[in-house]
Amino acid sequence: MKVLANDGISKAGEQVLKDAGIEVLDNRVAQDHIINFINENKVDVLLVRSATKVRQDIIDACPSLKIIGRGGVGMDNIDVEYAIEKGIYVINTPNASSKSVAEMVFAHFFSLARFLHESNRLMPLEGDTQFNSLKKSFGKAYELSGKTLGVIGFGGIGKEVIKMGIALGMKIKVLTRKPKTETLALSFFDGQSLQFEITSTNDMDAFLKDTDFISINTPKTTEYIIDTPQFEKMKDGVYIVNTARGGVLNEVTLLDFIESGKVAGAALDVFESEPNPELPLLMNPALSLSPHLGGNTIDAQEKIGVELAEQIIKIKNEL
Repeated sequence: MKVLANDGISKAGEQVLKDAGIEVLDNRVAQDHIINFINENKVDVLLVRSATKVRQDIIDACPSLKIIGRGGVGMDNIDVEYAIEKGIYVINTPNASSKSVAEMVFAHFFSLARFLHESNRLMPLEGDTQFNSLKKSFGKAYELSGKTLGVIGFGGIGKEVIKMGIALGMKIKVLTRKPKTETLALSFFDGQSLQFEITSTNDMDAFLKDTDFISINTPKTTEYIIDTPQFEKMKDGVYIVNTARGGVLNEVTLLDFIESGKVAGAALDVFESEPNPELPLLMNPALSLSPHLGGNTIDAQEKIGVELAEQIIKIKNEL
């Protein structure tokens, strides 16, 4: 069996595959050359992340493909249903990067609540001449402990965000399409573990009321989850982080509500016009920004590679 890891795979994942007698091709093939490469090398498995698109043309033109794998959660760059109809296995790694994304959420929350995003911009420019005035301007900061965290989405990432919020002493609200109850376990360094029963709501108004920090952790949507009606019902001075997908919240409207003071600050790791974010977003001092880095840690990449490898080996043994 041959695997083309076109967007890369961790050394740990590659080693698991090689130990199972599977050949790994770590070539980086341009999108318009993938079909020829797969056919010339009789590739059985195509692994991608977000860069490579696997549409019907590739699926139809590459009869050797048995498995298409996505290193990550979202599958919007793969024609999943079409591939399955053609008898191809489609796999992903829904939980491997959850902790990394959740930590990114809180990195942005801390940055916003303590003005670190703005301080890091201005200190190199004005720190030597305006130290005391900068200190004063960034003085109205907040602790996260004791505040209410609202999480939109109850998947693997949402659960990790909730657990980190609990660990910080935050109150928890969860919004889902249908109410449900989950038991989450927090494990500690000394072997102790505590369980928390969390019940979500599908009442947006109740969810938004008195919520201090909002994290969006949903799959890609066809329409905005957060737009003018939702912003209007939020608590004044709310903080929002989006590490889900561009298009789940209206970025233009977000800037309007930042300007009005309704939103104290927001963080975007994903963008509607990614990879070319709008300039007004990039220039707004109330925004903490990162270039889609949620799952980009060494730890997550190792887990993703190993999880993909284990799934490939399992399928190979079933074929």
